[in-house]
Amino acid sequence: PNPRSPPWRRPSAITGGTVTGHYVYQVDRCSRTKQEVPSGRCIVSPSFSVGGYSWRISCYPNGLGSYCADYVSVFLVLGCAVAEPVKARTRFSLLDRAGRPVPGHSQSAELIEYFKVGVGHGLNNFIKREFLERRSISPAPLSDLQRHLGNLLVAKEGADITVRVAGEEFSAHRCVLAARSPVLKAEILGAANTVNCIQIDGMPAHVFKALLHFIYTDSLPEMTGQQESEMVEPSIQTADSYNIQRLKLICEKKLSRDVNEDTVAKMLRLAAQHHCLILRKACVEFLQGSSAMEAIMVADDGLFEMVAKSCPALLKELARRDYWPVHEPG
Repeated sequence: PNPRSPPWRRPSAITGGTVTGHYVYQVDRCSRTKQEVPSGRCIVSPSFSVGGYSWRISCYPNGLGSYCADYVSVFLVLGCAVAEPVKARTRFSLLDRAGRPVPGHSQSAELIEYFKVGVGHGLNNFIKREFLERRSISPAPLSDLQRHLGNLLVAKEGADITVRVAGEEFSAHRCVLAARSPVLKAEILGAANTVNCIQIDGMPAHVFKALLHFIYTDSLPEMTGQQESEMVEPSIQTADSYNIQRLKLICEKKLSRDVNEDTVAKMLRLAAQHHCLILRKACVEFLQGSSAMEAIMVADDGLFEMVAKSCPALLKELARRDYWPVHEPG
């Protein structure tokens, strides 16, 4: 567009229907673009359609001309031929990395008639270049939902259910437990909906405490290396029992890093019992070495029978890869 002879006409009235639309134009490598594109030159967005007409955005990183070289200029340009003038009003907004308008950096342009292809109208002084160069647009802060829920668990504020495990009592919120575990949901939000205390048997208290921490924060509690190695295996069992798949996957990945000749038999058994696909894959890949296979058979001569009974599909997979002889367990 020529700022001294604008290629548009201001309409005297608004007639016909109104169509609204929006388009997000992301300029990659903004700093490099400002260095490479001189004042008076523009970069152009892909075409987009609003109201049945083709449009594009022309952006001048160093201003439309020398008189606005300290600004970024933006224009809406008609991208197709029209039989009759098209009326349009635009609003330009600078968005942050979360896609939200940056306060103080949205401007509206007046209603304009676009009467031929290439006609553009917009803002010479849209954004101060200095503002962008300061990189004042910081990314959206990370969600603190996990921290807030973790604090809620610690403070026990609003807790409305008690869970008894191995002689210890844990206060919790039934809505959180129900949202995170379909098994717990069925138990505490059943038809009667009168349960204020539930008993969990066969689980150490410290394992449930770690489970509860994960339910509220989506992460395992901080542990030493030894504590983690002792906690991961029972956590897989617990996650499988209460259908908390993300916890199960996290634990599987941790165990998969520790598969070796001393642990693969135990890991394979665990994978078969709790349908751990990631852990099973790690074990099967480890068993490619015949020497490892022989060592495992010597160390655990009951492993074949266990796998054959609890996970026939795994047995077939091992046999298909020639890692295990095919025969019926005695």
